[in-house]
Amino acid sequence: MWLAEKGLDAYTRAPSVAIRIPMFTGTLPFSVQDRPYIALAPMEGLMDGEFRELLTAVGGIDHCVTEFIRITTQVLPAKVYYRLCPELHNGGKTLAGTPVHVQLLGSDPEMMAANAAVAASLGAPAIDLNFGCPAKTVNRSMGGAVLLQFPDLLHRIATQVRAAVPSHIPVSAKMRLGFNDKTLAIENAQALTAGGIQWLTVHARTKTEGYKPPAYWDWIKQIKDVVTIPVLANGEIWTPAQAAQCQQESGSDVLMIGRGLVSTPDLALRIKQPDHVPMTWQQHLALLPLLATKLPDITDKQLVDRMKQWLHYFSIQSAELAQVFEDVKRERDRAAFFAALQERIDS
Repeated sequence: MWLAEKGLDAYTRAPSVAIRIPMFTGTLPFSVQDRPYIALAPMEGLMDGEFRELLTAVGGIDHCVTEFIRITTQVLPAKVYYRLCPELHNGGKTLAGTPVHVQLLGSDPEMMAANAAVAASLGAPAIDLNFGCPAKTVNRSMGGAVLLQFPDLLHRIATQVRAAVPSHIPVSAKMRLGFNDKTLAIENAQALTAGGIQWLTVHARTKTEGYKPPAYWDWIKQIKDVVTIPVLANGEIWTPAQAAQCQQESGSDVLMIGRGLVSTPDLALRIKQPDHVPMTWQQHLALLPLLATKLPDITDKQLVDRMKQWLHYFSIQSAELAQVFEDVKRERDRAAFFAALQERIDS
């Protein structure tokens, strides 16, 4: 009944013509890398091109994924892809040389496939499919994690996208463990794998579990044991110790990290290099004006709000930065905000 009311019959019924999945002829991005391999997660509303450029310049990140590009009923023009993935002007890489994969979100297999072909033609090094976004507005319009209720639809989307993208370009997917519960976790992973994707990223929580700890890394191990493709482990990795625990419980040394890298920009280096000297809290603060230089065309309020958003993440992991956040969180003026920051950097 719910499907009929939403007009989703055309999306969820089986296709009338079988689609041949081409053989992948490319190379996986983590096939020859030292381990652990660390990918930077997409974070809608935060992880834009400017932010990716800054974090990859710090080091330790092996690839990034864009914020999702919403696909509905049309093939989007190239300008949309360039806006959300400006790295396409640089061979699909940040200025630090880190590849940036283009992520698509939608429920229409044909439109997802057509848009994936456009992204590939513009130079995307890989195409990622979003089945993990928990946002209510996205889920209400049949996007993201809500699709985890329909394994057959996941399979159709993956199959058609894989068939539409040149065989040397990888197609991947990101999913949560489920929508309301985990009962379809294995079936969803198998459906996507059968659709021809090259790897699967699993955020180890359901939609209803949101971002609340813990992350159920042992479920990633269960999925990894029944699929034939690499599985990236994602969720609740804030420290090197948690990264090690995640690797142990998930059985995967290929990780995707989001909020942990926002709050600790050198976290990837801390994980990979035990002798790495951690950034000081003053060095964290010095990144904020660097980001500001990349955002010259926004208002004072927009810029200061953006700075405080990142500073809030910093404060999660540092008592010193938590105090700085408390000291400047009421500032609205650009000059006053950065003067207050510089005073604390110099103190």
